[in-house]
Amino acid sequence: MTLLGQHRAVAAFRGAMDSGGLHHAWLLAGPRGVGKGTFARAAARRVLAEAGGPPVDLPGLETPPDHRMVRLIDAASHPDFRLIKREAHETGTKKGELRRGIIIDQVRKLQDLFAVAPSLGDWRVAIIDCMDELEPQAAQALLKTLEEPPAKSLFLLVSHSPGRLLPTIRSRCRRLDFKTLDATSLDAILQAERPGMSAEERGRLIPLAGGSASRALDFAELDLGPLAQEALAILRHGDPDNARRSRLASSLALKAAAPRYAAFLDMVPPLIAGEARRAEGARRLRAAEAYERARETASLAPRLSLDPASTVFALGTIMAEIGRA
Repeated sequence: MTLLGQHRAVAAFRGAMDSGGLHHAWLLAGPRGVGKGTFARAAARRVLAEAGGPPVDLPGLETPPDHRMVRLIDAASHPDFRLIKREAHETGTKKGELRRGIIIDQVRKLQDLFAVAPSLGDWRVAIIDCMDELEPQAAQALLKTLEEPPAKSLFLLVSHSPGRLLPTIRSRCRRLDFKTLDATSLDAILQAERPGMSAEERGRLIPLAGGSASRALDFAELDLGPLAQEALAILRHGDPDNARRSRLASSLALKAAAPRYAAFLDMVPPLIAGEARRAEGARRLRAAEAYERARETASLAPRLSLDPASTVFALGTIMAEIGRA
């Protein structure tokens, strides 16, 4: 994904790089889909390209795609780089399915990276995308590594909900905040990532994306526009006969709808937040309360493997309370 709209974050990181005072751990905090993961990968490429040479004469975090270090990173074969994210089960009935979280064995593998000297420069870089998915034991294992980092070690830790991380992890990081993207940045990203999309189609998607590029791209790829319109109808007009909630639940209940269901969970809290900003008085208070409940429900549902139909209906009920007369 193209990195746009996060000039302050780029400037802060480059300032630390150029001063020679690059902190060993950076907590990249902000809403989902605003470029934190893209930033982490760009920062890793730039640091390792500068470390391994040849030097890069480009602004910000840009690197030439044909740079030898960049090619190694993109091929997942750079010896001084690790990317930690949820992996699929390798055996059993869930073989091929993503695990619920990042397990301790994945974090322990970072010890191999930091136990030996760098191979192609003087820096080693690890990305965890994202920290919110660390299982408790994995978080404790990471903390031990952060407490005594080797020299020239860089951790880029992506988090959508930094307040839920261990305080001891947060205290060892320099926090870098990422804001939601404006309409101009979203439009530019959609043009770059979906060149066949018309300006009219982009114009319909951007107001629904809540400042998130990944959400806008999901809307385009998974045809989430109709789901968003149904959710907005519940938010604004309620659902006295349960018909709208039932339609949403039925459309997302089947296993084949799993990608759209996951995207719907991600979509609902920002939609409610948008309504809260536009509302006044008692309606605004209801929307603010509903936002917290919806965010908690959407976050817990995949972790606890809750029934999709029941979860969607529950989210619809939360939204309908805002739209009641």
